[in-house]
Amino acid sequence: MVKGMLKTKITEKFNIEYPIFQGGMAWVATAELAAAVSNAGALGIIGAGSMTSEMLDKEIKKAKSLTTKPFGVNLMLLLPHIEELIEVVIQNRVPVVTTGAGNPGPFVDRLKAAGIKVVPVVPSVALAKRMERYKVDAVIAEGNEAGGHIGPLTTMVLIPQIVREVNLPVIAAGGIATGEGLAAALCLGAEGVQMGTRFICATECTAHPAYKEAILKAKDRSTVVTGQSIGIPVRVLRNKLAQRYEVWEKEYLEGKRTKEEIEELGVGMLRKAVREGEVENGSVMAGAIAGIVNEIKPAREIIEEVVSQAELALKKALDKFNN
Repeated sequence: MVKGMLKTKITEKFNIEYPIFQGGMAWVATAELAAAVSNAGALGIIGAGSMTSEMLDKEIKKAKSLTTKPFGVNLMLLLPHIEELIEVVIQNRVPVVTTGAGNPGPFVDRLKAAGIKVVPVVPSVALAKRMERYKVDAVIAEGNEAGGHIGPLTTMVLIPQIVREVNLPVIAAGGIATGEGLAAALCLGAEGVQMGTRFICATECTAHPAYKEAILKAKDRSTVVTGQSIGIPVRVLRNKLAQRYEVWEKEYLEGKRTKEEIEELGVGMLRKAVREGEVENGSVMAGAIAGIVNEIKPAREIIEEVVSQAELALKKALDKFNN
């Protein structure tokens, strides 16, 4: 191990031991998972995308009862009750907020005035540069290998371009579940990574066992992207619902279905999969890296494994260079 190899701007700025964020996945990222990840030295994040303000307040308080370490909340900014959610994180003095699905600009000053670090998820250089003008603390650059809603570029292509164009710490996301992935992201110029799919299979994750099992069974080509025809691409595991999307989207392009019909097809389906275990007719959001996730283990063991793998990979790379 090279001493200090995994100490980056991210570990310093967010007061964490390892440069790893846990993805703020709606219905998946509860207080139990976030606290376990934070206790293990990374940054756990509560996914507020499925929550009312009362639910979020309860989850934050539960997380505080389970950890004294920093943790974050992910906010989906297009939610109709976003102002209420913003007020909850401010009142509870949550250390970090990550944002998606909308422009955080109107909220950045209020959050930072409350001592909250703001980290938007971005899929492009243009959006990263825009976020820099808002004086956010870092950006999560997410490639389209990620599970759930995705942008157009791959992680390998996206990270170095954003790193070159902004003077902000960049956290790489999308298709990262191993130490080799963390090492690669650092070599591309990122200061850390965000992992989602790998943490679904953490012991502390409260997702339905069938959802976890679906990921464990996934192979390298098990994910597909639905909703591309209507401009809302979402990466999921292939199942009966995904096949229905394929048929309906073909019919949409032929003028036989409306955009609204396809949008309606996905309503409530993530909850159905995560909470009820309906993995054939629900939306099983997972990253393209799902095929490499083959074991359920505690968050601490996942993080320790990823860190040790990354240190070894970086040491091997340095040894090759030096030789």
